[in-house]
Amino acid sequence: MIEAALFDFGGVILTSPFETFAAYEIEAGLPQNTIRTLNSTNPDTNAWAKFERREINPEEFIELFQTEAAEQGFMIDARKLIENLHGALRPNMVEALRRCSNNLKTAMLTNNITPIGSQPFSGDVQEVVDMFDVIVESSVEGCRKPEDKFYEIACNRLNVEPANCVFLDDLGVNLKPARAMGMTTIKVVDPDQAIAELSTVVGFPLS
Repeated sequence: MIEAALFDFGGVILTSPFETFAAYEIEAGLPQNTIRTLNSTNPDTNAWAKFERREINPEEFIELFQTEAAEQGFMIDARKLIENLHGALRPNMVEALRRCSNNLKTAMLTNNITPIGSQPFSGDVQEVVDMFDVIVESSVEGCRKPEDKFYEIACNRLNVEPANCVFLDDLGVNLKPARAMGMTTIKVVDPDQAIAELSTVVGFPLS
């Protein structure tokens, strides 16, 4: 029986940061998926991973990320890249979250570079953030998806077993450990399809 719905933020509730990456690549004349490829190289120890765990500050990230890019033959303005990492709300997913929050425990599981509490969100985004019972974020916890500890923190704070959770994320690598722990997982590629899958899992309509 599902007791809790866990949502990634960027790429699920918000549009994907990969859209920001793609726009930057076009502007900078870089090959498609350059940034995603950099971020998937040494994914647990690279600049992006360290930044999301707040092991390095923004200036250290910029220097390290640009060095990693240069080693692969690319010139990237990392400062400009992170300044534009702001997604837009997906209204259909917000409504699904709202309905889940009326019937289930909810949590946001997000890898981020700045704690939610210090981000100047618009009123609409803040309203969505406030719907969650629990927020687990890499920049606060010092660990990140797909580390097991990250999911364990969420379950402990919600006081639920993994087998009683459904988790939505747009990255398969983040879903794999959750599924291994016993969670039901949904990969968000098409938001409407993901919402339909979630509705089936939780047993009530979400739109």
